[in-house]
Amino acid sequence: MNRRLFLAVAAVALLAGLAGCSMIFGGISDETLDREQEYDDLKDRNATVAIDVESAGIVSSGEFRAVYDLNGTEELELSQSTLYRDQAIDIHAVRYWYPNGTMVTGSELDVDQGRTSTDVRVPDGNGTLAFSGDSGRKSFTLPAFVAGSYDVTLPEGHRTSAFLLGEVRPSGYEREIVDDRERITWEEVDSTVNLQYYRTRDIPLFLGLVAVALSVGGAALAITYYKVKRLRRQREELGLEVDVEDDDRKPPPGFR
Repeated sequence: MNRRLFLAVAAVALLAGLAGCSMIFGGISDETLDREQEYDDLKDRNATVAIDVESAGIVSSGEFRAVYDLNGTEELELSQSTLYRDQAIDIHAVRYWYPNGTMVTGSELDVDQGRTSTDVRVPDGNGTLAFSGDSGRKSFTLPAFVAGSYDVTLPEGHRTSAFLLGEVRPSGYEREIVDDRERITWEEVDSTVNLQYYRTRDIPLFLGLVAVALSVGGAALAITYYKVKRLRRQREELGLEVDVEDDDRKPPPGFR
């Protein structure tokens, strides 16, 4: 009886473990792959890869939409490098268009998500692939899974141009503002796209913080200087500071 009970518990634990592994490594659900999303505006852009980054909410992260002209690529391994290892990118709302324009949803594709990458295989490498994912609140990073021209649009009211607050990598880009949205384009990208951006309304706040920091630092420096001068004056009054060069008396032998 005890043995049967032990075997039953072991079987339940094994099934639970397999279910846990399935939840972690078993891929993305069909509902997630087929989630509603609009990509027509990105497909109309004249670029190999068109990306639109949406702003984050108060408690939520941002989101991006990306459309890839595959140019003969039949498989994409979607992963990002972290401090310790490569990590799979979570995607949703996956779409694929055949060269003739026929569209299929993500559940009809071969999508396999492991710990280190999310692998997407398409039936024809000359088609177009689209997917969405999460982005940072004030940053966006995505490897160049397909080399070519890139067109990236930031959320409304966000910029990358201010020193210390914004950054664009790789170099060799062009920047323009369209309907209060910054648009960054490259003729050729074959490395990771990395953007750091900020809200334009954050600039006065940043300048105010800098002014306060400079004022506090200046005041602290002035107080320190005043205290040092007062301490030196007190030492002189007590005869604790003597300028040997101005003293006519010569020190005794052995101290010269």
